[in-house]
Amino acid sequence: MSKNILEVKGLKTFYKTRLKEKVFAVDGVDFVLEEGKTLGIAGESGCGKSTLALSLMGFYFAPLHYGDGSIVVDGTDIMKLSKEQLRKQVSGREIAYIPQAAMNALNPTMKIIRFIEDIMKEHRPELSKQQVWELAAERFQTLNLSPNVLNSYPNELSGGMKQRTVIAISTILNPKVLIADEPTSALDVTSQKAVVKLLKDLLDKKFIKSLVFITHELPLLYHVTDDIVVMYAGEIVERGTAHQMIFDPLHPYTKKLMGSIIVPEEGMKGHKLAAIPGAPPNLKKAIVGCRFADRCSFAKDSCRTGKIESRTVDGRIYRCHFDIRTLKEWYRHEEEQQHTDYRETDHESIRIRKA
Repeated sequence: MSKNILEVKGLKTFYKTRLKEKVFAVDGVDFVLEEGKTLGIAGESGCGKSTLALSLMGFYFAPLHYGDGSIVVDGTDIMKLSKEQLRKQVSGREIAYIPQAAMNALNPTMKIIRFIEDIMKEHRPELSKQQVWELAAERFQTLNLSPNVLNSYPNELSGGMKQRTVIAISTILNPKVLIADEPTSALDVTSQKAVVKLLKDLLDKKFIKSLVFITHELPLLYHVTDDIVVMYAGEIVERGTAHQMIFDPLHPYTKKLMGSIIVPEEGMKGHKLAAIPGAPPNLKKAIVGCRFADRCSFAKDSCRTGKIESRTVDGRIYRCHFDIRTLKEWYRHEEEQQHTDYRETDHESIRIRKA
């Protein structure tokens, strides 16, 4: 039986504004990640995905602040460690991070080998420069990068090579958990496929033990992850297997999110695209009830009162006032109506063409 490599409980982190207001971008997040597994985190821009990634790394630099909760990596609660302990014992070794816009994360005035030498000087000081070179060259070759890249400056590399270089540097210490924050953004489809394959290879070759893959593209997660977590306004609103979340979402937000994107998978073709109305709530203010209520077509007055607790059904978790039976009945009725509207529109277009 696989053990939990990462356990997050009641995590709250916030940004402090110039007016001393607290904006809880991550508010009471709970999840676990088993060794050898991949967890996807999805949601629209501003839902708290990247803030969660920084929080898991312990990167609490103003204006981001730690509020409450625990982050346990392989049995150690890293929030109980000092900043120095976190830097030396955890960062890069226990948990590593591929930043958003990774292609711009490299200092253009430094050769690639210098980045690796700085890491090894801090974490593996017993290694000589020659040993560091040999270790880096071996890792780069494993990731289909020429050792010649080590003597290159970032501006001499293509976008795809930069991305793979950042991944190689981030995993040079074989971390137990790798957090990839939108690693395929700004890449063409071919490069995206290469990055996904590379991350899978890292898991297969045991260079990393588990992966957290963050993106706003839910269909992409279907090909990468075992489970998917969907965030909205700082909270986790649903978690399930990749197949469940793509093809049978429970929470109205996940349902709307899937309905607003093109999904080329079998069984999803021909569905009518629909935008999600409204905007996320203002996190500077205390929110009572469901955070998605003002944008949800099924919301009732009861959704706007009290705390909305998570429900667990057959291992799936979703945060909604309504039970699964009620939700599925609503979805069935809505899909029937959309199908009718689609046929009427199609017939109208035929009449126009004939005219």
